[in-house]
Parts: sequence; structure tokens; C-alpha cells
Amino acid sequence: MNSNDLSAPLGLGKRKVLRLPFGLVGAGLLVILITTALVWIGVVDDPLGGEPTAVVRLERSLEGLSARDIAVVGIEPEVKDGSSTASEGGAGGAERPLGPRFEPNPDETETLAAGVAPPIPSSLSIRADSRVTEPGPYGPLPAVSTDGLRPLDLYARPADNSFPNVPKIAIIVGGLGLSQTTTQMAVEQLPPETTFAFAPYGSSLDRWMQRARQEGHEMLLQLPLEPFDYPDNDPGPHTLLVSLKSDQMRDRLAWLLSRLTNYVGVINYTGARFTSDEAALQGLLSEITDRGLMYVDDGSSSRSVATAAASGEHTPFSKVDIVLDEVPKADEITARLLQLEGVARAQGMAVGGASALPVTIEQIEEWSKTLEERGLQLIPVSASIDRAVGN
Repeated sequence: MNSNDLSAPLGLGKRKVLRLPFGLVGAGLLVILITTALVWIGVVDDPLGGEPTAVVRLERSLEGLSARDIAVVGIEPEVKDGSSTASEGGAGGAERPLGPRFEPNPDETETLAAGVAPPIPSSLSIRADSRVTEPGPYGPLPAVSTDGLRPLDLYARPADNSFPNVPKIAIIVGGLGLSQTTTQMAVEQLPPETTFAFAPYGSSLDRWMQRARQEGHEMLLQLPLEPFDYPDNDPGPHTLLVSLKSDQMRDRLAWLLSRLTNYVGVINYTGARFTSDEAALQGLLSEITDRGLMYVDDGSSSRSVATAAASGEHTPFSKVDIVLDEVPKADEITARLLQLEGVARAQGMAVGGASALPVTIEQIEEWSKTLEERGLQLIPVSASIDRAVGN
């Protein structure tokens, strides 16, 4: 024992230090890193750990990739079939419908010409027919073909005429395209005989049109018309005003009508002032008739002269008898639906209008399940007019 051992504190005497070779330490660290990486890859589904990604389904047709798939795609909720609902205008840009893909169907012309009712398909055409389409300043516009075929004739959902004496009800659900969630809800839950009315300001309208038509729904386009308290109550850009000159009216109407394809007609959105002005409404209905479309009055204004104006212009016409969700509560909507049944039984036919609200969609879906058991039939709105005569 030396002097240093006597002066050291207890327990802190000299210790032997274990010296490991440097290569062995490096090999141990490498084994730990490889093991950690293998565990991470095996446990975590996405090894990229949060890198922003977007999955887009590329739709194929007979012509190859769909034109709308060749674009910048934003990240939006997926619809039922998994296809993206991104705006065709690209991420951050204003949505603009792409031009339609034309697919004439000669067999359909022969069926219509022969006066034979076509069978009711499980899905409807999703491509604009070139025979009833013409180019416009803002996109494709509906038009009457050279042999007299109308968009109303080609895009209407065939009605089941097996029970001619059964009271019939048409339901129009409007405001579609504005909310991705409620639009998808309507497409997935409502029966195919329900007519969909799309707002011209909606996003991804071409995609939603295709989804709706694939599910068998007939479509209308909503036209924003001038209310009495305009501009305090402004329905949106390109609203049709009583004060517009004829060329201004046609220009705004061309923009609105080009927002969608494959629809059978139009329905007003607001417009109490416009629909009460006979001259303005007649001018609009003249254009609508010339383009082979029907007009539906949404039943929101008691001062509307649409019935008389449509008769004067020989416009295919229908009118909403009852607005179902003026009070958007389940019990109120149910009461209005029962009231609509009473109108149908009294008159033989009735038309109900509604907005694309979750509560409304749920109540209509539930109500429609037992409709046939109660001796009533649901029909598309085009079946509420005599389309062959056109008045």
C-alpha cells in the first residue's frame, strides 16, 4: 500500500478501466441503427412519416385517359368511388368545367322517333351529346338538333309508366355542388328518381354530374334571378336582372348555362322580382325554349307569373307545389311530405322542392322507402310535363 492509497476517500480508490476496441464499438452502433430502421419499417405504414401526398385515380375511357386527369389536382375529399373531387381549374384556381366528351347514340334517336318508351337504365349518360350541344363564349351550350331533338328528350330519366293511375310525386333537391359533403350524401342516399338541381357556382360540377347520372338522377341547373331586395340580397355573380338589356341577358345566361351539361332544364334560385315581371320572364323562357330545355318554378314566390309566361312561350313547364324544408327540422319536413302526398292524391301529381341539407336528405330517404306501399310513385321532374307536346 502506498501513500496515495491511504489519502484517497473510502470507495474511491483506483479502479481498473475496461478498454474496448474502437472497431467493436462502431459495429455495435451500426447493428442498433439497422435494427431500429427495420422495426420502424415493419410497424409504421408510411415510412415517409408525414410527407404531403395526394392520391388521384386516373379514369380511363375508350379514348384513353380522361382529359380532366391531365391537370394540377388539389387535395379534396374523395367521393364514393374513390375518385378525386378536386376542381378542374387546378389547385388555387377558379373552377371551370372542361369541355364535354361527345358520344352520339343513334339507337336512342330511333327509339324516340318511334315513340317507344326506352327502358329505365340503372345509370344515365355522362357525356354531352353533340347533336344537342353547341359551342358558346364560355363553354358548351344546350341546343336543339337539326332534326328537332332536345336536351330535354335525350337527358331525361325515363319514367315507369306501368301504373298510370297511381298518384305520382317528383322531388327536386337543390343547392347541390356547393358542399362536397352534402352532395355526396345526396348521391349516395337518395333514390334515383329524385331530381338534382345543381348551383352554377358549385365546384367540380362535371365530376358530380357524372356521379349523379351514374346513379340514375335527372338534373336541373339553378338560375340565380333577381329578388326584390337586390343587391342587399345578392344571389351571386351573373344574376339575371330585370334591368338588363337583351345582349347583357344573353351573355349572363350563356355563362350560367355553360357551367354544366346533361341537364333537362333550369329552375330559378330566388328571383321573386324577376319572376313577377312578365316581360323579363318571357324573354328568359323564350331562350330556354329555343334551347330545348324545361323550366321549373321553385314555388318560393306567390307573385310569380311563370305559369302564364310558360304557356305563352310554349315552354315545357313544371312548378313546385310545396317547399319541404322552409323550416329545416325533421318533424316539419315530415309534415310537409305528408302534405305533398295529399296534393298528389287530390291532383294525381305533385312536385316538392327542397335544399341539400343533411336533415332534409335523411327525411326524404326515410320517407321514400315505403312510398310504393302507400300507393304512391316517385318520378323525375321531367315526367310531370308532357315533353312530347312541349307545353
